[in-house]
Amino acid sequence: MALTVHLKTVAHLRGKGDRITKVTFRGKSFCTFRWPIASRLDGNEMLEIHVYNYSKVFSNRLVGSFSMVLQKVAEEGHLELADTLIDDNNTSIKTSVTLEIKYQPMDGTVGVWSDGEFLDVPDDRDGIFTFETDSLLSGQSPGSGTSPGRRKGVFSAMKLGKIKSSKDDHRKDEPAVLDMEDLDRKAIRLAGTFEPDTVSLASVTAVTTNVSNKRSKPDIKMEPSSGRPVDYQISITVIEARQLIGLNMDPVVCVEVGDDKKYTSMKESTNCPYYNEYFVFDFHVPPHVMFDKIIKLSVIHSKNLLRSGTLVGTFKMDVGTVYSQPEHQFYHKWAILSDPNDITAGCKGYIKCDIAVVGKGDNIKTPHKANESMNLLLPEGIPAERQWARFYVKIYRAEGLPKMNTSIMANVKKAIIGENRDLVDPYVQVQFGGQKGKTSVQRSSYEPIWNEQVIFTELFPPLCKRLKIQIRDSDKVNDVAIGTHFIDLRKISNEGDKGFLPTFGPAWVNMYGSTRQYTLMDEHQDLNDGLGEGVSFRARLLLSVAVEILDTTSPEIHSSTEVQVEMVSNISESSTGKIEEFFLFGSFLEATMIDRRIGDKAISFEVTIGNYGNQIDGVNKPSSSRKKKKDGDSEEEESELIHNSSEDEADEDADLISVSSTPVMKPVVTDRNYFHLPYFEKKPCIYIKSWWQDQRRRLYNSNMMDKIADKLEEGLNDVQEIIKTEKAFPERRLRGVLEELSVGCSRFVTLANKDLNQAGRTRLDRERLRSCMREMDSMSQQAKQIRTQVKKNTVRDKLKLAQNFLQKLRFLADEPQHSIPDVFIWMMSNNKRVAYARVPSKDILYSIVDEETGKDCSKVQAVFLKLPGKKGFGPAGWTVQAKLELYLWLGLNKQKKDFLSGLPNGFEEIKTAKIGPGLQSVPPVSLIYNMKQVFQLRAHMYQARSLFAADSSGLSDPFARVFFSTHSQVTEVLSETLCPTWDQLLVFDDVELFGEASELRDDPPIIVVEFYDQDTVGKAEFIGRTFAKPTIKMCAEHYGPPRFPPQLEYYQIYRGNCTAGELLAAFELLQIGQGGRAELPPLEAPTDSEQGPILPVPLGIRPVLSRYRIEVLFWGLRDLKRINLAQVDRPRVDIECAGRGVQSVLIQNYKKNPNFSTLVKWFEVDLPENELLHPPLNIRVVDCRAFGRYILVGSHAVSSLRRFIYSTPDKKSDNWATAGDIFVNMDAEPQVRKMDTVVKLDATLFEQTEEESEKKKKKKKKKGGVDEEEDINERVLDWWSKYFASIDTLKESDIKPDDLLLKGSKTKEKSRDKKSSKDKKKSQAVNGAEKQPVKARVDELVVYNKELETEYGNFEDWLHTFNLYRGKAGDDDERALDDDRIVGRFKGSLCMYKLPLSEEVTRESGFDPNMGMFQNIPHNDPINVLVRVYVVRATDLHPADINGKADPYVVIKLGKSEVKDKENYISKQLNPVFGKSFDIEATFPMESMLMVSVYDWDLVGTDDLIGETKIDLENRFYSKYRATCGISANYSVHGYNVWRDPMKPSQILAKLCKDGKIDGPHYGPGGKVKVANRIFLGQTELEDENGLKKQTEEHLALTALNHWEEIPRVGCKLVPEHVETRPLLTPDKPGIEQGRIEMWVDMFPMDMAAPGPALDISPRKPKRVHDQTNTIWSAVTVKVISDHCDSDLPLRWLKGQQEDKQDTDVHYHSLTGEGNFNWRFVFPFDYLMAEEKIVISKKESMFSWDETEYKIPPRLTLQVWDADHFSADDFLGDHLFFPRFPRGAKTAKQCSLGMIRNEHELPTISIFKQKRVKGWWPFAARDENDDLELTGKVEAELHLVTAEEAEKSPVGLGRNEPDPLEKPNRPDTSLMWFLGPLKSIRYFIWHNYRWLILKALGLILLLLMLGLFLYSIPGYLVKKILGA
Repeated sequence: MALTVHLKTVAHLRGKGDRITKVTFRGKSFCTFRWPIASRLDGNEMLEIHVYNYSKVFSNRLVGSFSMVLQKVAEEGHLELADTLIDDNNTSIKTSVTLEIKYQPMDGTVGVWSDGEFLDVPDDRDGIFTFETDSLLSGQSPGSGTSPGRRKGVFSAMKLGKIKSSKDDHRKDEPAVLDMEDLDRKAIRLAGTFEPDTVSLASVTAVTTNVSNKRSKPDIKMEPSSGRPVDYQISITVIEARQLIGLNMDPVVCVEVGDDKKYTSMKESTNCPYYNEYFVFDFHVPPHVMFDKIIKLSVIHSKNLLRSGTLVGTFKMDVGTVYSQPEHQFYHKWAILSDPNDITAGCKGYIKCDIAVVGKGDNIKTPHKANESMNLLLPEGIPAERQWARFYVKIYRAEGLPKMNTSIMANVKKAIIGENRDLVDPYVQVQFGGQKGKTSVQRSSYEPIWNEQVIFTELFPPLCKRLKIQIRDSDKVNDVAIGTHFIDLRKISNEGDKGFLPTFGPAWVNMYGSTRQYTLMDEHQDLNDGLGEGVSFRARLLLSVAVEILDTTSPEIHSSTEVQVEMVSNISESSTGKIEEFFLFGSFLEATMIDRRIGDKAISFEVTIGNYGNQIDGVNKPSSSRKKKKDGDSEEEESELIHNSSEDEADEDADLISVSSTPVMKPVVTDRNYFHLPYFEKKPCIYIKSWWQDQRRRLYNSNMMDKIADKLEEGLNDVQEIIKTEKAFPERRLRGVLEELSVGCSRFVTLANKDLNQAGRTRLDRERLRSCMREMDSMSQQAKQIRTQVKKNTVRDKLKLAQNFLQKLRFLADEPQHSIPDVFIWMMSNNKRVAYARVPSKDILYSIVDEETGKDCSKVQAVFLKLPGKKGFGPAGWTVQAKLELYLWLGLNKQKKDFLSGLPNGFEEIKTAKIGPGLQSVPPVSLIYNMKQVFQLRAHMYQARSLFAADSSGLSDPFARVFFSTHSQVTEVLSETLCPTWDQLLVFDDVELFGEASELRDDPPIIVVEFYDQDTVGKAEFIGRTFAKPTIKMCAEHYGPPRFPPQLEYYQIYRGNCTAGELLAAFELLQIGQGGRAELPPLEAPTDSEQGPILPVPLGIRPVLSRYRIEVLFWGLRDLKRINLAQVDRPRVDIECAGRGVQSVLIQNYKKNPNFSTLVKWFEVDLPENELLHPPLNIRVVDCRAFGRYILVGSHAVSSLRRFIYSTPDKKSDNWATAGDIFVNMDAEPQVRKMDTVVKLDATLFEQTEEESEKKKKKKKKKGGVDEEEDINERVLDWWSKYFASIDTLKESDIKPDDLLLKGSKTKEKSRDKKSSKDKKKSQAVNGAEKQPVKARVDELVVYNKELETEYGNFEDWLHTFNLYRGKAGDDDERALDDDRIVGRFKGSLCMYKLPLSEEVTRESGFDPNMGMFQNIPHNDPINVLVRVYVVRATDLHPADINGKADPYVVIKLGKSEVKDKENYISKQLNPVFGKSFDIEATFPMESMLMVSVYDWDLVGTDDLIGETKIDLENRFYSKYRATCGISANYSVHGYNVWRDPMKPSQILAKLCKDGKIDGPHYGPGGKVKVANRIFLGQTELEDENGLKKQTEEHLALTALNHWEEIPRVGCKLVPEHVETRPLLTPDKPGIEQGRIEMWVDMFPMDMAAPGPALDISPRKPKRVHDQTNTIWSAVTVKVISDHCDSDLPLRWLKGQQEDKQDTDVHYHSLTGEGNFNWRFVFPFDYLMAEEKIVISKKESMFSWDETEYKIPPRLTLQVWDADHFSADDFLGDHLFFPRFPRGAKTAKQCSLGMIRNEHELPTISIFKQKRVKGWWPFAARDENDDLELTGKVEAELHLVTAEEAEKSPVGLGRNEPDPLEKPNRPDTSLMWFLGPLKSIRYFIWHNYRWLILKALGLILLLLMLGLFLYSIPGYLVKKILGA
């Protein structure tokens, strides 16, 4: 279509100068004034003309403008006119313009009617469809100019779907001075226009065949991925609980995942228990089943064997919520407990826990985040205060249920009961948040009506994402699911500020499942439970969902969360939309690739939509309930419709019977594997009428979004392809994609705007539309904004952002409320259903507006049929059952006239024979094509790579089979390779395709390429499949650039859902014209091969080759497994690439020395210039046996040689800079890290000697001030101080660990001016007398939270490891079984370069020609090494015992030596601290694989493996990163930071300089060292044990080593002193972590100086400490509860055990509530300062074998009780002392509840710093309403002493010797009743009830007065009356 404007003259212009005009249409300006437009011209559109004064320097000035409406043009197609221009102020000026406009639409329909008309139909309120037939619309369309309000024509204007490649992306406003004529026509045709952003460069450079990859590489996945079970592991650590509501409880936490329950141990009488227990749940289920499982944490109070305990509170969340968190986990978060039985109560307490969900291949990182006080266990964006809400699920009725009983049973029933009843008893079950609700059962009904609602009460927003709704059939034996539907709450609500609560319907949901024929054992029953993709329509259910937030304060609320079921009123029929008649038409153009097992029987295809068209129990007319409804007014409406329409249509509707299946036909052989149906020119058709509620709008909106998304996806794939193939300008393409996106989004908003106010919509429809429009609007803005930021260097980041858009679009497009069910196509063979395809109805739905039409509507699409249900898993699912070329159209019956519009042209319709003469418009039963085109297909099969290994040798014998239409051909078989280079051209002659040539060119049929492995016996085995589309050349076109010859492209090969390699090929389809084949481009002569002559790929397509040399470094072979039970003895390595290769020397005795004697060999080969097309390089290992036999051991294919391409070092780069010396700015003394200047180690403050603490006491400190910056005493520091300081650094600086590698000395302090600090430091160093440094600090090491090798590229800096594979590849999804196929490893390297090489490289000094590019490589002779393995600790081990714990110990294997540390197992620990070092002597290369395993010790039976990790020591040993022994940050010769390496830093530096051939090191005066041209500064003095200073160069050398990466050319980061964290894995569960181990390895060659003794890293022993809670002086104002408040104060370390409690004596008969005690408690305990934990060792139970060690935080609890003689004591209140607690009040008056409530704001003190504390503290308890109330105050003094001090000055318990306390002064109030009754009365009664007594007295007096008054009033009245 085109609009042409011919601008003739512009007259009467004022002034002189150049003029230019710009004509704008549809927002685009264009210079030739000819617009190729993508959609019909609409009567309301505007054309604008602007005339400017043109200036070269300034911007153009507007003279005047003219605009016109194109209504007349649209109607008549041609218009000439003259008019005056108007200026900016809308006044007309003299200048006039004459112009002529032509409009040329595609089909020449101008002058008839405009498409826009149809758009107002849905708005037609009275329901009479006025524009039914063409006759009404001839001539001018009614109302085109008259009622602009009704016309919605604008929307049919620029249609999204039609922006082909980039036709509509015109250039931005540029002056029309350019002459377009000179430009190359062809390029214009190809790319539409010349905006650099929108032209896909691929298309111009013709590397990709088409502008979009989608067309050349259709992406079709065969195997269903959803229903397959996967391994999952959920690990939950319950750390502690706090603020549990209740007095003196014994809490247990129950952890429930799905149906599995596990319990923690019970903690007694505390409401802040500490557990730290770890639970693991293992599952093997499909993903969505996993994510619907509910994790439930509940706290139960006083549970024991006999009683289940009372529930305190629960917390629920589904697994999917956890999985969608970053890292799939919540770490150290607090879950809020709520009581399910009482929703009016608030929070019932908090549980702190970690929850992680690990799927296969996920690895969980432990975040080193400091724990904020209360970060809640909620996903981001959910408010902390969640409210209770009711979820109402209303179930109205269902339709179309299948039979659920066999017909035999039915006949029996009929015989007995005598009536025929429906064979199903349905009810609906709804599941949500772990609860189930059911409706009643409706007996014997295919169309049950329930009208019930199921009500759930949940916290809102809920943490469970999906509602599961299931129709079930009630049965005496067991109930079966009929169909299942999930409602995702995220799709039916919106949490934004303009969001809405979840709402749904009333709408019909369609349920899919197994096929409808009933069998007793339904093999696809799983499908009905919602597992996997349903293969047939089961039923539809009318339901609605609503949510109401509860006001929990209102009194009449029902407080339990039990599920309720209530009746609801019936719903009117019309509320779900008006029922319309829909028409589905389909035509089968081709059926090929029919599986040979099916091919011998006749075949037909059945198409169903809902139950319409189903041959078993399908319906043809609307159901009875609908018929009833058709009485009354709808009938008049219908009759009116019929009268309006032409006569023949009325008849047609009367007896149009649906034809839902094709005629039966016998297939014909295509080749050995596949058959096809011989349709040739006669194509069968089907058509079905069905009746559904008309809710097309929903589908239209999601179609629009889907199309935008498809387009975006296509564009993004393009960009990725451009980046991947390293073509130029990916940023331009990305800008174009974003531009398209923003145009599309804003277009959506315009189109969707018109149905905002439609009637008959549900609330969800309205809200969803609004929110979609908002989202799309903002997306459009963002896309525009991002587009401006796309630069060459930001392409990748912006690409990620654009991919987020894509996900969001897909999410929005998924419509939760269904309307029309999906269409199923079944292949029937012998009346059995064999294979199916499911087509979503929205994809084939027709609309007049192009964007709204489904993407496959009236298009011919390739459909692959697959096996139903579980049959489709695994190998069966990979084979294609059949491939159909199918045309489908679905729309309203009244739009039926368009249903053939998209078919390829050139057919005749054949109607059924039995129809009378009048009926012309019946749909055809088949189509006959008279028009056919003949083509030749050329498939250029060049090579494939990384194919699947199908033989037991680990290789394949691959050949490819190419299918096109009904033809197929194969390539030759290449034996024993995974990377075949066929270099073969397959020519398909005389391929007949039906339809018009031009249409074929736009959308050619799909080519299927299948790969097989040829076996000598049996049939070939399937390897994989890929799809392609050919480039088409019509007769008339020239065979030449840019499209021809086509370029080779990579096509991804799929096997099921896994990738199985890539194919490099090109396909072209050439039309054969009148002249026959002679006109086609010529073919080359065939070359002969064993199988006969084959055609090679022609020159223009085959890549250009050039000469390369490949050098191979042969180092050695490792870990070769036995082959056929014999050991490998004399292996050899063969290297092959592109037909050339080289062999290594033989290893004479593999056992003695597995290394090669000759290291380097080379070969020359011709390879393509384009690096991306390089063939793979194959490495094979063969074993040479006797008598010249060779056996293949294993092979490896290096698919990409890019990383081995040698590049000459760039002389210009700064590494080679030789001018001048460069100072490396270093501080003279190592700095402290920049986070804070001092490491606060509370630990060390503790272990001080007597005298120091004496000194401290003398320092008169303020009472509150804790002297934080105390001196760290060198003597108490050990390796652990260093370790904990490093971990703190990791936590505090939330920098990613990667930035942390520069630790200690390396972090330059930015805060101060470096210069001045340097001077300060120097003066300090000189002043040697000052022993004490000003700021104490602990040296640190680097803690990597991953394996060391991931940080250093697997230490493959020059030595690479290639795994050798053998055996068939596994077919698991992720190929996890590949590890089992590894039969050994080849170590070596490759280097390739183009010949000839420049001379410079070879001229370097010391160049050894034998070594080629591998200079300076160490010898590979055997070497003896001392390996020292340090194991620090393990974390999160998988429990191995029944009690949920493990008894771990370490086993270390290296070669033949094995060290078992079995006797030192750690009892019942999942986080054991081993703290061990092991020395093993080894000989590389024989023993180079170190295996560290953690086993679980068992008393009986064998020990179980928990997990293991493997370390390749050889690569570390030889690496240039120097991973033998980590370099520490500082050099010292004694103390905790002693230098471990036998070589001193200066020796190491000298050796590195010598090896790297660089100048240095030169030590200069003033603490300088020069290496190459870098100068490092450092200190020059060293302090030995005795504190003497001596001169040394070691610090300087170490500084240089720590900055080695700054040395030019050879510099790299040396491995620092470190601890690495390695995941523990077990072979049973590949890919799932079983815990992690922290460790490091040092290696020392035995031929050098022996290293010193191993570092002592044994775990710290806790210090023995005594806490004398001196003197509980008195407890004041304890609430008096009973007749005598006997306050008895047990006081204990809580979180310790109940056994540790100590009690005071009882203060009897305290009348005032004051108790005086003078009592002393003494608690000895073991304390670990670094971790701030108490260590307790005790047996778990009497049956335990040994003691278990617990670490718990120190907490002191004071409790006050009321002692009763006969009943249980009453608990009055308690107070907690944490390690840090608020200071006590000075007097009892100042002591208040505020001290507990505002604990966080008050300044705290630590008892470990301030050894003595005294004061008043409040007691508190919770009352009935869960509010804190003050129940008393206590005066106490706490005193902390170490064990040594306690021995020096012992004290007695209670008031005993030594150091006794005097007896308390207990007042005389404690007299007995009978001695002083009055006194007691005074205290008990008067004290408590005085106001009550006074009120009572007052009341009595009043009553007396009233009585007297009433008594005397009658007498007085009488007197008064009588006047006495």
